[in-house]
Amino acid sequence: MPSVNKLYTDFKKRGLEVLLIDFREDPEVVRRTVRERGYVAPVLLDQSGDVTGKGYGVWGPPTVYFVNRRGQLVGRGTGPRDWSTPAARQLIQALLDADGKP
Repeated sequence: MPSVNKLYTDFKKRGLEVLLIDFREDPEVVRRTVRERGYVAPVLLDQSGDVTGKGYGVWGPPTVYFVNRRGQLVGRGTGPRDWSTPAARQLIQALLDADGKP
């Protein structure tokens, strides 16, 4: 997750929002993990897994969804990714540019 932290930090001022969502885990375990790993993006908890699993079809992390400023799903992916690569950073910049300013 270091590459997610850096991506969020680098692109936040350009309009990128990152929400980390944990599901089906004890809140204290999540708090401890966030603290130990130094996550900088907001972390949400879906303790039952109902919203994440039933609502969005996420049953295994990591899953990424790209939602534009109008709330429309514009992309998704599953599996680990290195968000520090030039290609990943170009993708995020292109998505931000395509969506315009808020």
